Parts: sequence; structure tokens; C-alpha cells
Amino acid sequence: MHIGLYFGSFNPVHIGHLIVANHVVAHTDIDKIWFVVSPHNPLKDSHSLLNEYDRLHLVNLAIEGNNKFRGSNVEFSMPKPSYTIDTLAYLTEKFPLERFSVVLGADSFQNIHRWKNFETLISRYSFVVYNREGFEITETHGADVTLLDAPLLNLSSTFIRRQIKEKRSIKYIVPEAVEQYILANKYYTK
Repeated sequence: MHIGLYFGSFNPVHIGHLIVANHVVAHTDIDKIWFVVSPHNPLKDSHSLLNEYDRLHLVNLAIEGNNKFRGSNVEFSMPKPSYTIDTLAYLTEKFPLERFSVVLGADSFQNIHRWKNFETLISRYSFVVYNREGFEITETHGADVTLLDAPLLNLSSTFIRRQIKEKRSIKYIVPEAVEQYILANKYYTK
């Protein structure tokens, strides 16, 4: 089985993430998408992160009923910050019959040369890179890259957190179950 690993903070997960994941499954040979919730991205500030277990719960609420999607806590027990190469090495060893590819935006792929052991990463794994406005992929560093024109929304988790903090609606930009859980638990209000 071919698994697409969609790494992210998912702080919180929103419909943009789900649209991309659905498009990847529909337009590539990837069978399933695992949403790998990262406790701490080494290239991002972590002060505004909701607890990783809460973010994983929101992902699971968002994907409930879709057997092509799975939330993953694989990085929760790994050293922090987590690095993609270490996660892939662990998953490859644990699931030797599966084939793993990394799903990421063009903006992230442009920084691939900054990732830990990126030479090993690009020599062993393939990448599904979805377009992001203003980020054209001109250099693949020899990686096995599938470029995908996924439908994109100009939507970010930062925008959603700001909406919540300002007591504005997040209806339709996150799944209804996610919206209800965020509001009921007063996430992102401080």
C-alpha cells in the first residue's frame, strides 16, 4: 500500500488541509493519507500550539468516516523537535511492506535543503508537492517529485486562530465537528 504522509501542526486542521488530502488520493497512486500531527516543527515557533493530543483529536474529528484518511501520533513519542527523516526511518522499519511518500506544499518543498539529512530523504522517498501561489518549483534536488495542481484556498490556521480570538465565526472553514469542539473547549481564545 502506498501511504502519503501529510505532516503538519494542524493547529487547527481546516478544510484546506482536507481538500488537499482528498485531491492527492484522487489524483495520484497514493492509497491513504496519514495526517502526521507534529508536536513541534523545528522550522516554526511553537508558542501558539495547542497540545498535540488535542490537535490529533481535532484531526480525527475532521476525518471521521473517511477510510482513506488516518490521524497519526507517531511523532508524539519521538525526540522533539521531530524531523521528517527520523519519522520516515521509524515508519519504514515498523511497516516494511508499505511505501511512504511525503505530501507537502511547494512553499515547504522550497526549503527541503534546510531539512535534516535532506540528501538521504530525497534519495529514499518520493514527494507529492501541491502548488502554492507564489512558490514555483524550479529545483527538485534530484528528488522523485510529483507536482500536483490541487484546488487551494487562501486559508491558514493562523487566520482561524485569529478569528476565534476575535470571537468571529469559523463556520465552513473547519469541519462542523471541529468547530463545535473548539468552541466548546474554548481553544485559541487567549
